[in-house]
Amino acid sequence: MARWLPRSTNLTRFCQKLNRVKTLEDDMMETSFNRCLSTIDLTLLGIGGMVGSGLYVLTGTVAKEIAGPAVIISFIIAGFASLLAALCYAEFGARVPKTGSAYMFTYVSVGEIWAFLIGWNVLLEYMIGGAAVARAWSGYLDSIFNHKIKNFTETHVGAWQVPFLARYPDFLAAAILLVATAFISFGAKVSSWLNHVFSAISMGIILFILIMGFVLAQPKNWSTQEGGFAPYGLSGIMAGTATCFYAFVGFDVIAASSEEARNPQRAVPRAIAFSLGLATGAYILVSVVLTLMVPWHTLDPDSALADAFYRRGYAWAGFLVAAGSICAMNTVLLSNLFSLPRIVYAMAEDGLFFQVFSRVHPRTQVPVVGIVVFGLLMALLALVFDLEALVQFLSIGTLLAYTFVAASIIVLRFQQQKGDVPAPAASGQPNPEPHEGPSGGELKEYESFSDKLQLVDRDKSKEQREPGQLKAAFEPYLEFLSDFYPGEVVTVAVVTLMVSAICLCSILVFGNTHLYLPTWSYSLLLVLFSLGFLLSLLLIWAHEQQHSTQTFQIPLVPLSPALSIILNIYLMLKLSYMTWLRFAVWLLLGLLVYFGYGIWHSKENLREPRPQRVSARYVVFPGGSLEERVQAVQPSSQPATGLPDTDTDDCKR
Repeated sequence: MARWLPRSTNLTRFCQKLNRVKTLEDDMMETSFNRCLSTIDLTLLGIGGMVGSGLYVLTGTVAKEIAGPAVIISFIIAGFASLLAALCYAEFGARVPKTGSAYMFTYVSVGEIWAFLIGWNVLLEYMIGGAAVARAWSGYLDSIFNHKIKNFTETHVGAWQVPFLARYPDFLAAAILLVATAFISFGAKVSSWLNHVFSAISMGIILFILIMGFVLAQPKNWSTQEGGFAPYGLSGIMAGTATCFYAFVGFDVIAASSEEARNPQRAVPRAIAFSLGLATGAYILVSVVLTLMVPWHTLDPDSALADAFYRRGYAWAGFLVAAGSICAMNTVLLSNLFSLPRIVYAMAEDGLFFQVFSRVHPRTQVPVVGIVVFGLLMALLALVFDLEALVQFLSIGTLLAYTFVAASIIVLRFQQQKGDVPAPAASGQPNPEPHEGPSGGELKEYESFSDKLQLVDRDKSKEQREPGQLKAAFEPYLEFLSDFYPGEVVTVAVVTLMVSAICLCSILVFGNTHLYLPTWSYSLLLVLFSLGFLLSLLLIWAHEQQHSTQTFQIPLVPLSPALSIILNIYLMLKLSYMTWLRFAVWLLLGLLVYFGYGIWHSKENLREPRPQRVSARYVVFPGGSLEERVQAVQPSSQPATGLPDTDTDDCKR
């Protein structure tokens, strides 16, 4: 039976395949896409992705059923929480100006299988999201015409009562998706121009709503006679924050478009900051005027803004609100259809998904195969499926992507940049078995030649510490960590931090309601996992990190990404068990695709050198200059014959 068990070397090699990272090109600005998008284009794409139907529906729903007028505070906290994730995307978008968004960011820092699973979840997220918005668009337009479209379809086509299928086929939703797909396939410039038109109309109507709303505002609607400003207390505000957080989902379209930006190092961070700031301001101000126009407990959750104007005697304003809602939903549709094919392209270009999706049209310079195929799939979803039960699935995919991007920021920030020396010790102390070279210096030893083998001045390497090495101030207290290679301790600490965050959030969410823990054990577990989280954070902070002035960097690393991680995990655990069950099924399907196709066709798999039976070690004798001598050293377990004589080989920097 033992012979059927995998050998440790094979298991190690298999794990290395799963966790290999993407090799980036030297010139990351080179692309088959058309770099034509400016900062304004990216900003409007981000606004279009965030300010959708939620502005017209979500504000009224949260105000009436969850938080009251304190929905304003909920949007402020949700905006800050989204800012933590958005800054992580901004740094990655500036450093790695390639399409793929969270998939690409995870691939270059964490590993291949994790990147594939993130990309796999984002695919479903965009498909369900686009189809759901199309059905909402259809329903909103149908309600303007007193549901004549729905009644006509049920009468002449028919209705059915089948689980997971819609009650009737929504031809209007499918049609708007097909039209949007056609426009997206014409190229990034056409898509951007169309988004400009709808965004301009939407922002103009929002401005009208704000001006008229403040004119009609009545401060008494926040008085204690109407229930006060926060009738549901702090718990209502936090519950509202969890719901409002999803209103800001959509800024990742900017990161997905970075390969088509003219100057991504500057445009991506600015566009993310501007779009998130404008979207947050819009949500907050609309919430203010909505709850000041009419008492919060009388709001209509389905059409709060239109109903508020109608009750104040301005029924004509309801048509403007409806037009603004439709334009806003159009921008969300364009955002979904714009991002989805580009993420599919990135996965196919890396060999992890079917190669046909990596084709770029020579004239329009867009992945037209991915646009057409996934546009048709999205239209099919909107046509026949009941998406209400699947909408919550959007949340878990987005939050998982945010979590991995935040973890990737920490890992990448404490890694050595390309071309740095992978020295195992930070203290400058000699290796455990030092050998003296011809000049009396310390020997530097490498396993093989690679692009990371750089010969640098020995004195300079002692003075300047590389990213991932222990800070000098902590060396007397954590000297045992100096034997690890740069970045190894940080990677382990990030894993520990995420495990501690999962356990801590699980106790907070399920400790009293599902686990029924006694007070003493509940408190003890909270303290233990909190200590684990904080100690992991301190251990990461005790190491040197990269400092770059060329591209944007998120401040307060590792604190900012760590806060984003624990917040995203907490919100994921608040989702229903059916959402997690569907998520597990989708993950299993993704693993079948990866192990059946992706792992074998990965470009990183083709780059890996073939295993060789003969191994050699190289010892570099330091000289007095930048020129050093390299000798081949035969391992003691093998005979010395059969190896090339490299005693006189020289390696120059």
